[in-house]
Amino acid sequence: MNEKAIVLDEQAIRRALTRIAHEIIEKNRGIEHCILIGIRTRGIFLANRLAERINQIEGKEIQVGELDITLYRDDLTKKTHDGEPQILGSDIPVDITDKKVVVIDDVLFTGRTIRAAMDALVDMGRPSQIQLAVLVDRGHRELPIRADYVGKNVPTSHSEKIAVALTEVDGIDQVSIFEN
Repeated sequence: MNEKAIVLDEQAIRRALTRIAHEIIEKNRGIEHCILIGIRTRGIFLANRLAERINQIEGKEIQVGELDITLYRDDLTKKTHDGEPQILGSDIPVDITDKKVVVIDDVLFTGRTIRAAMDALVDMGRPSQIQLAVLVDRGHRELPIRADYVGKNVPTSHSEKIAVALTEVDGIDQVSIFEN
């Protein structure tokens, strides 16, 4: 694959997350009864960054959790050497029942990852509301799912791929579009 363009650099990612943090606070009239839950892997790091920004803006801590959706996917592709799905586990620090849960992911594409995340969350409790924040929405939905908060809409073709690189995992903050 060839890199076609860099669609978000480090500063653009920082600005997008700051805007999303403000939108989360505004839509929820503060952060009471809210929790951010990042989908493994990059969603966790985005959730932590959003929590930092919300703390800077509101002067209050917001709970952050990690969600592993492996067992809820309809395409168990990552497997261990013995052919079983690799399960990394979820870490939700509080009961999500009656909470406003903001699910965080890096890229929204078909909607299947978010469907799996919602199934996993409902198995853990009954949130009063589930919202979705994504860094990039690239379109091509297969399910009727939309994000409440979007860092950047990047229309793509099916032959293109969006790659999100974050410092915590990849050593750089950057969103690129690749072409076959």
